[in-house]
Amino acid sequence: MPARRFRTARLLACLVLLAGAAACTPAPGDRPASADPQTADVAKGAVASGRYPDLFAEAGYPRAEVEAKIEAAFRQLFHGDASEQTVYYESGANEYGPMAYIHDVNSDDVRSEGMSYGMMIAVQLDRKREFDAIWNWALTHMYRDDRTHPAHGYFAWSVRTDGVPIDEMPAPDGEEYFITALYFAAERWGDGEGRYDYRAQAERLLTDVLHRERITGPTNRGEMTAVNLFDHDAKMVRFTPDVVNAAHTDASYHLPAFYEIWARIGPEADRGFWREAAQVSRDYFAKAAHPDTALTPDYGNFDGTPWAAPWRPDAVDFRYDAWRSAMNWSVDWSWWAADPRQVEMSNRLQAFFAAQGMDDYQSLYTLDGKPLGGGHTTGLVATNAVASLAADHPRRLDFVRALWEQPVPSGTSRYYDGMLYLMALLHCSGDFRAWLPEAEDGSGETQ
Repeated sequence: MPARRFRTARLLACLVLLAGAAACTPAPGDRPASADPQTADVAKGAVASGRYPDLFAEAGYPRAEVEAKIEAAFRQLFHGDASEQTVYYESGANEYGPMAYIHDVNSDDVRSEGMSYGMMIAVQLDRKREFDAIWNWALTHMYRDDRTHPAHGYFAWSVRTDGVPIDEMPAPDGEEYFITALYFAAERWGDGEGRYDYRAQAERLLTDVLHRERITGPTNRGEMTAVNLFDHDAKMVRFTPDVVNAAHTDASYHLPAFYEIWARIGPEADRGFWREAAQVSRDYFAKAAHPDTALTPDYGNFDGTPWAAPWRPDAVDFRYDAWRSAMNWSVDWSWWAADPRQVEMSNRLQAFFAAQGMDDYQSLYTLDGKPLGGGHTTGLVATNAVASLAADHPRRLDFVRALWEQPVPSGTSRYYDGMLYLMALLHCSGDFRAWLPEAEDGSGETQ
């Protein structure tokens, strides 16, 4: 059948189906309160429908005010006062162009986590100059291309602002965000040359995180042996490729929404692995989330139990890494709608925090809900708001409104709080999107 006739027939079929669906849809006043926030597209997810939930609109905020809020946050965190506001610092240029880094002001270092977050924010906001400058700095100062080094093919997770490494080994969430941001940049802006051939760079990194061979050699912290970033048997992201601790994971590193992207547009030979990895991560969240609170530990074993790392026994608790777990599973639900357990987990998590007091809940807890202090922080307010992408209880909008009321982070805590805050604004406004080639139905089969 010619393509035009096929599309016409398909359109007519869709109209018939939509008419039938409309006839079966209860009137708005007849819907249960918990179902009202979910659009008709939730069953297939935002990537397939092309309609990303705007939680701020649901909460009653005008679109113009939402856009102004996002712009103000970006301006402050990327181009604000250098001593109190910004985390983005331009750092000269090299033969490839301008360079810039994202500064963890509190720890006084540059982290692969923050650099990759900065690139993701930039591509979502169509800020190519900032994206390229961050990527150029990361490749110049953080990427290890020495084939004899245990961190070959990865980014040092922590370096000084002059580029000198503090720890040459990677933290895999940085690579995950780098890869996905590069794929999105390729689709949004098209590929350039060399280090700005975004798709080629993404595929090189993605191949290494899955297939890089074992390497033993010296590092600035002594001799190490390192492997790939994903365990082939567990089909799960590792906490670290260092073989001493490689059989562990971190719930906040699990990004099934991204793995679904890689399963559609990544190297063809590996797409089956990434499909399986997405489901494994969904199952992992269900195991790791506490049955009463839905809190996850910072570090975990592959079976979902908490891991008390020798240098950090408190990693069995809900701490700074773990804030992001609910954000990760909720974005996965919003984009792909593949696991209804994520709805229940977000409901459970928000019920726990609401019971602690919306203005008073702390940032650190044991998994069963005993407070460990940490204060009431913008970063956790932000990730709890993103959990509303999956939650379907009316309280979900209370968490969105709580995010809206937060000022843009400033001062010494502006790095982590600020990055999570700005990403949460994008998620809750429907402006954090999967930039993919145009597809028939979200399956990755291009027209």
